[in-house]
Amino acid sequence: MVKCPKCDAVIDVEEDELDEGEALSCDECGATVNVVSVDPLELEAVEEADEEEEDDDFDDGDDEEEDEEDEEDEEDEDWK
Repeated sequence: MVKCPKCDAVIDVEEDELDEGEALSCDECGATVNVVSVDPLELEAVEEADEEEEDDDFDDGDDEEEDEEDEEDEEDEDWK
């Protein structure tokens, strides 16, 4: 029996079919749970705030280009 580390609900999967690093989803609380170890079985809930922070840390530089284009458009409108 596999239990969610966040809400203790039973997750419907076969323990012997799990692999290390596999991601599961809890139907009760919606948490994403990673399999840390299979012998003994150890699960870890993924913190959603961490995922958002990782996305925020990545900057592809497109925002600066878009800002410059917006400024140029505004200048063109002011000129007319």
